[in-house]
Amino acid sequence: MENYKKIQTTEKPCPMPFQELPSDTPEMKVKDGSKIRNLVGFAIRHMEKEEARCIVFTGSGNAVCKAISCVEILKQHIKGLHQVTKLLYKLTEELWEPLEPTAGLDSLTVKRNVPAIYVLLSKDPLDVSESGYQAPGCFSNGLCTPKPSI
Repeated sequence: MENYKKIQTTEKPCPMPFQELPSDTPEMKVKDGSKIRNLVGFAIRHMEKEEARCIVFTGSGNAVCKAISCVEILKQHIKGLHQVTKLLYKLTEELWEPLEPTAGLDSLTVKRNVPAIYVLLSKDPLDVSESGYQAPGCFSNGLCTPKPSI
């Protein structure tokens, strides 16, 4: 690829894996350059409101780790949150043009599947049978252990 330069990168939109969320549910789109302090600060202020019931964090590619960090920090600040995590792939297309147009090289389109994560955090109980469900835990000893069900 030393004879090419990347002109454009396009991410294809991915459908939200969580159905029937309230229309006012914020989606925190975590990017590689996002500041964790800003994301978590907004999320904490939102979830501390009495009427706020849930929030969704999303991230793809290099931002997956940052999205997970935001979720874990928020769970430490707001106790008792139920969590559902979904992993999927986003299709990205990159357009590459030759550096030397007279070299006889064609333009290239590279399609890649990039890992993505969607994490729903809710104050209300969620379906425990859903794949990716995590019950609220105890953080007093640094470990997250599910509460026993009665």
